[in-house]
Amino acid sequence: MSAGAEGGLAIVAGRGVLPRLIAEDCARRGRSYRVVAFEGVPLDWTAGHPVVTAAFEKPGRLFAELRAAGCRAVTFAGGIARPTLNPLRFDLTMLRLAPKVLAAVRGGDDRTLRAVAEAIEGEGFLLVPAQAIVDGLVALPGAPTRAQPGEDDRADAARAAAIVAAIGAADVGQAAVVAQGVCLGVESVQGTDALLAFVARTAGPFRHDPKGARGVLLKAPKPGQDWRMDLPAIGPDTIAAAAAAGLAGVVVQAGGVLVLGREETIAAADRAGLFLWGRAP
Repeated sequence: MSAGAEGGLAIVAGRGVLPRLIAEDCARRGRSYRVVAFEGVPLDWTAGHPVVTAAFEKPGRLFAELRAAGCRAVTFAGGIARPTLNPLRFDLTMLRLAPKVLAAVRGGDDRTLRAVAEAIEGEGFLLVPAQAIVDGLVALPGAPTRAQPGEDDRADAARAAAIVAAIGAADVGQAAVVAQGVCLGVESVQGTDALLAFVARTAGPFRHDPKGARGVLLKAPKPGQDWRMDLPAIGPDTIAAAAAAGLAGVVVQAGGVLVLGREETIAAADRAGLFLWGRAP
């Protein structure tokens, strides 16, 4: 564990299992922490955990509460939809931050996250990535599953990687599905689950050779992304959705994607007959 991961930790909690995994890891190790629950972000797992409720319009109050709780570091975990802000509720800190933050919001997710990171660091907090807190989150190189990617799968993965690099550079998404060289869909603001559901509904006619490669989902960070925030992630549910979409496997950038529940994800892939491959960038 890095030195930056020491001390009280504020877990800004969004959708998915990652914030719960971090909170449980802190509780298990006896580390001081607070779960930050923003208005409008439903969390159904926080019973028994110390929680700080927060409003997006009032960061000054949140920062003060975190300092009082002894939190020196902040980590972002899970997806949070871009909020609708009410300027009438802005506190003095938000009024000071608003020009830069609101301009960033109009520039896309990556610019927004960078502006938020600068604001947090400007208040004296240390921004820590989830992978520096919980061991074993980052995808490892290779395919740990019984199924292995074939030559056609590797070609589809290379094509998908080029597409993800292009849409990532435009701050659009972090995933694509390719089968037999044909792009069946890309991730946008709706997320990976929506992408795979779309492929499941529509992809059949575009697999031009019924005996050819069934296709892959590839996830990778955006070019130039701040890896302390919003790294792409997969888990057992991703495997189930990829299987429902008729794919042969899931490909992730080794070292750049979080695997939430590594053993459970591998087991899910083995049950479904899919491969999971950590591909070198």
